[in-house]
Amino acid sequence: MSKKFIIETSARHVHVTQEHLEILFGKGASLTKKKDLSQPGQYACEERVTIVGPKRELANVSILGPVRPVTQVELSATDARSIGIAAPIRESGDVAGSGACKIVGPCGEVEITEGVIVAKRHIHLTPEDAEELCVKDKDVVWVKCDTDGRKAILGDVVCRVSPKFARAMHIDTDESNAIGAGRELYGEIVQIGN
Repeated sequence: MSKKFIIETSARHVHVTQEHLEILFGKGASLTKKKDLSQPGQYACEERVTIVGPKRELANVSILGPVRPVTQVELSATDARSIGIAAPIRESGDVAGSGACKIVGPCGEVEITEGVIVAKRHIHLTPEDAEELCVKDKDVVWVKCDTDGRKAILGDVVCRVSPKFARAMHIDTDESNAIGAGRELYGEIVQIGN
């Protein structure tokens, strides 16, 4: 089995609670699956929203399902800066004290006082994958990206281990553009730790 893993670009998106979904899309609203994502049970939805910051807004931002216990907006650093939001680099779910914004849907809007983050680059691994790669949950690693003309080694990559995951690394659009990532980019851990 190869010790490499696919590197996927995670574009701007929103995770919403059921309560916020119904405010944005109407009472009794549910998410409509558009396509499955690489992580089991996760999917891109037909529903889209506008993210409003102090400077401007980002329209047509995809919601990812299923609904979550906490609403979270994941932007690239460029996105966040362009709309005037101070969004810290965080792991998904770590939203305490993060950026604020307004989310606008066709039926209503929601103001969140925290929840806007720039997602920390990470690798999803099953326990078997982690054992094979000699890492454990929350290890921080360096990953070699063998792109054509923009080879790079990315540090500060968090390993996230769960039997519910599928083996894949996620970077945002800023990182993807910086290394010239294409559709079929694979990475390899070259160092564990800082």
